[in-house]
Order: sequence, then C-alpha cells, then structure tokens
Amino acid sequence: MAERQNALVTGAAHGLGLFIAQALHAAGYRVALSDRDGAAAERAARDLDPSGDSTLGLALDVVSKSAFEDAADALAARWGQLHVAVNNAAVTVTTPVMQITPEEFEEVLRINLRGTFLGCQVFGARMASHGYGRLINIASLAGQNGGTASGAHYASSKAGILTLTKIFARELAASGVTVNAMAPGPLDLPSVRQAVPADKLEKLVSAIPVQRLGDPRFIAAQVVQLASPEADSCTGAAWDVNGGIFMR
Repeated sequence: MAERQNALVTGAAHGLGLFIAQALHAAGYRVALSDRDGAAAERAARDLDPSGDSTLGLALDVVSKSAFEDAADALAARWGQLHVAVNNAAVTVTTPVMQITPEEFEEVLRINLRGTFLGCQVFGARMASHGYGRLINIASLAGQNGGTASGAHYASSKAGILTLTKIFARELAASGVTVNAMAPGPLDLPSVRQAVPADKLEKLVSAIPVQRLGDPRFIAAQVVQLASPEADSCTGAAWDVNGGIFMR
C-alpha cells in the first residue's frame, strides 16, 4: 500500500476475528478491533500493538446501528478515512432444528444477519462518500449446503449474508466500494470445538474430503487479499474454503 490504510473488524476480540485483525495489521493496516465485549477488544488491541499507535479497541454491539456509527466516528477521529471493514461478528449455535425456539431463531439472525446488514449499510455509506472501500463479510459453508453440524438458524443467517453481499456489491460498485464474502467450512477454532461434541466432530472431520479442519490463518490471509487496492475488479463473490465438502 502506498498509503497506510485503516481497517475495522467486528467480533475481533477472539477467534477468527482476531486472526483477521492480526493478519491485516501484519499487512500494514491500522486496525480497529471491535467486539460486544469492549474490554476484551481493548486487551486484544493492546496485545497487537502495546504502543496503541496502530490499533484501537472498540465496543460495538452489532445489533445496534448507532453502535456502528459510533465505531466509525471513533476510527475517523483517530485515523481518518475507513478503507476496509470486515463483518465477522456472529454466534454459532447447534441446537437441533426441531428444538429451536422462535426466540433463539430470532436472536441468531439478529446478531449474524442484521449485524452484517448494518455493517454493510453504515460502513458502506462511509466508504462510498470517499469513493473507495473494501467490505468483506464472513459467511459460511452452512449457508450454501444447509449446514453440516450447525443449527438451522445459523445456516439461514449465513445464507442471508451471501445474498446481502451480492445486494451491497451491486449498490456500491459504482462508488468504488467492493463487497465480497468468505465462506469457510469448519475451522480449527475453540468455538468450533466447543460447539460440536468430540464424537460428532470426529465424524465431521472424516466427512471432509481433505480430512482436516480449515486453518483460520488461511481465511485471514484471503481477507487481506480481498482488502487490497488491487482487488478492485472482484466484487459480489463468495470465496469457498471448505476442504472439498461443497464443490461447484
């Protein structure tokens, strides 16, 4: 990058979001790490850059539009223009479909799908006003094949994210803003190991053609590629990284 750019990642205090924030920072971006747990986001930001010059920890509850606006304002006050935003925050729930309550279904979609919609809407508008931006949404294999171990509400939310990616890609393309999605399969993350019982996880891995869980570092590296200025002709795409479970 000729000029250091600014990025914001939601759900960045731990898990895949933290891997993504670390990869963007290593690639030269100033990174705002946001999370519903603001204290955890601040700790993760300090761990990444103890000086605080190139990282910022922010509280951001993705169900609130005003929280997105506040986070964007905080980044702008600190560093200026927002160049890259990664809508990663999500909850992973594996309740069997016939046992999902209406309240649980609504809560998962509220966080995963509404959160991504608001991120695209708020951050996309800011980027469009500057004539440049990169939005990357974290979808999932579950949104493509109905889920292998995840709940129906999780799979439905991720399918919605894939569609939102296309909608915002069309809306923002003429403004110099690209919108893409990563669609990973099961990843080697604590959240996956906690959500899926050991016996079911073993069966899941055996059903993956490459016979292993995905590496979150590779997903993070792909996000960095999609965030680059050179990725200007890639928009509305979903990048599949699922070990061969879903091929097209």
